[in-house]
Amino acid sequence: MDNNRILLSEKDLVQRWYNVAADLPKPCAPPLNPGTGQPLTPDMLTPIFPMALIEQEVSQERWIEIPDPVREVLKLWRPTPLHRAFNLEKALGTPARIYYKNESLSPPGSHKPNTAVAQVYYNKQAGIKRISTETGAGQWGSALAFACSKFGVECTVYMVKVSYEQKPMRKSLMHIWNAEVFPSPTDRTNSGRAFRQRFPGTTGSLGMAISEAVEDAATHEDTNYSLGSVLNHVMLHQTVIGLEAKKQFEIAGDYPDILIACAGGGSNFSGFTFPFVPDKLKGKEIRIIAAEPAACPSLTKGPFRYDFGDTGKMTPLLKMHTLGHVFVPPGIHAGGLRYHGMAPLVSHLKDLGIIEATALNQIECFEAGILFARTEGTIPAPETTHAIRAAVVEALKCKETGEEKCIAFNFSGHGHLDLSAYDKYYEKALEDYEYPEELIKQALKEVPEVK
Repeated sequence: MDNNRILLSEKDLVQRWYNVAADLPKPCAPPLNPGTGQPLTPDMLTPIFPMALIEQEVSQERWIEIPDPVREVLKLWRPTPLHRAFNLEKALGTPARIYYKNESLSPPGSHKPNTAVAQVYYNKQAGIKRISTETGAGQWGSALAFACSKFGVECTVYMVKVSYEQKPMRKSLMHIWNAEVFPSPTDRTNSGRAFRQRFPGTTGSLGMAISEAVEDAATHEDTNYSLGSVLNHVMLHQTVIGLEAKKQFEIAGDYPDILIACAGGGSNFSGFTFPFVPDKLKGKEIRIIAAEPAACPSLTKGPFRYDFGDTGKMTPLLKMHTLGHVFVPPGIHAGGLRYHGMAPLVSHLKDLGIIEATALNQIECFEAGILFARTEGTIPAPETTHAIRAAVVEALKCKETGEEKCIAFNFSGHGHLDLSAYDKYYEKALEDYEYPEELIKQALKEVPEVK
């Protein structure tokens, strides 16, 4: 099929989320209460999450219905197109067929509203007045602010300090959608003040911002906490991406040999790839690749063990690939990928050998992003450039071997508000960071031992 875009209509809007937990050959290890070391019970999460999301977090049901009010908001931009990247193929001189799922068309410009809308809806149904959250690059914060504005819920965002300074226009988006935004770590919370004292002059991290947002929610009765990645219910909501893509590949008369998405906490990666996992489990030959930054290599260098999801040790213990909850990655421009751990479901699939991972440096990723912008037109977010770079690497392998493989990646968000990062690239002011193994070992010393 030679169409540039494979489109679905509103009548094709996904009606049910797919839960990969139902098809795993081995169940995930449960989250643990850090005080007792025993598996967490749902009632322990009620101070910060509505019961509907807690039930989704622990569900083993394969399919979960999407509420009509959620689908009505998703209709603003979904279904999104699946593009054939003919111009990129030509520029690379590859026989490979390259596709990308375009998640940049949502109002905030990324995949993040797919779960933000659902989470705010369930909180609104539970009578919650305000939601607190963290954000790295600002994609999640702006998505939650957008969703809160649609349902009339207040929104407080703790934005990692380095991104708060690097990406002021994402902060502007949040303000337009009526959210309050603070550079983390702040002096508003006990955890924020402790981080400022322990790490003087810190650029912040997602782990720190999560601690502040969780503390905010736990200390205000009218407030709940919302997380943009990592948790099972977030992975669930994002599967609208891959479910649409499967329909679109049927229309195109094609099927991917290689699936790629960037990975920080795991949300866009899981959303794009999880619906294809049952095919692989049934014997379909398909490689599923997570592309992460070499500066924050949780999947490629982090051990698979229990750790806290935040720096302040306020979350349950999650079994995941982790660099240690006190790990503070360098201030790379892919702020959404600067997280010390990886989603338990994604980590579990990596441990089972169902998915693989590659670590990439930011300069090579920006080069790939610029090539994409010059061939396909849209400027990608720094996070998205990791998926593009990984796709380029695979396409060039096909050029060497002559194989006509089908390569598909998730275009998780545009970079229209990241142009200062591209300016840094042209000024030759970007650096590559290979995080030293010794510093990772030091951070891992503070990870609790769990038998």
